[in-house]
Amino acid sequence: FVGGPGTGKLYTGINPVHISPTSKMVSEYTGMACQPHKAIVGANAFKHESGIHQDGMIKNKNTYEIMTPESIGLMRGDQESGAGIVLGKHSGRNAVKTRLRELGYDLEMDKLNAVFARFKEVAEKKKGGLEDEDLEALVTDQAGLTNELWKVTGLQVSTGMSGIPTATVKMMGPDGVERYVATTGTGPVDAVYKAIDQIIGVSVTLEDYSMKSVTEGIEALAITRVVLAPVVGGPNDNNPEISKDRKFTGTGSDTDIVTASARAYTSAINKLLKWTKRRQTDEEAVSDNGNIRDAKPVEGAPPAVVNA
Repeated sequence: FVGGPGTGKLYTGINPVHISPTSKMVSEYTGMACQPHKAIVGANAFKHESGIHQDGMIKNKNTYEIMTPESIGLMRGDQESGAGIVLGKHSGRNAVKTRLRELGYDLEMDKLNAVFARFKEVAEKKKGGLEDEDLEALVTDQAGLTNELWKVTGLQVSTGMSGIPTATVKMMGPDGVERYVATTGTGPVDAVYKAIDQIIGVSVTLEDYSMKSVTEGIEALAITRVVLAPVVGGPNDNNPEISKDRKFTGTGSDTDIVTASARAYTSAINKLLKWTKRRQTDEEAVSDNGNIRDAKPVEGAPPAVVNA
């Protein structure tokens, strides 16, 4: 209703845009935190994690909100897609696609499916949803896994101060067959890398290894970057055609630093194998077009002279 002095109708002098600032002020002065699920002023009052809710909010914000956060003094702006979207394990493909587009990533359907699959894996482990930096890390992670030859399908490590670091790694190759190996090393990452070397059968030298946290907190996503150089004639070398003149980089991300390290290492080896395969194909094509060693003379015919 519309009321005011002299109208004869009920009215209040409440200015709703001060509700959120007032709640924060009371919380600060009393030292009592406001519960996240508290109506109107709670941290989760205008946030949506369910896939159905997110899709409805993207299309029309009035679907699930009878008031706007701006009306109580909470400026949401462009964060969370301007609709209070929290990208978590219940989020759908449309919400992830919309946020990626807002971040400048207009992915093709196959790449979007790969990023979304990794998103669901990480979201199951990480509480509180994924930040924009986490999404960008997943995009970078999947960029190096297009048409991957080898994939880590299982990983378990055992380490400690008194025991010997041991890793059991299971991988699926280009033939669709899963193989697993258990090895020991100087640490869990070293043991994992030795197992991957034995399964794939390519000897490499780890020239650089780095890791950084994407966001803050104990559940932060970690990004690992490795640089590999092939070793010709190594103990695991089943491919003598590999050149030692090139270096290959790989990145991997996960909430588990050992898993992130394994993904980065596998990504670099996949690049190495694909580059070697492509070079062999090019050399065979040149050989087929310009090699006359297999040519046979025709009996009774004079030799032909070709003018260059």
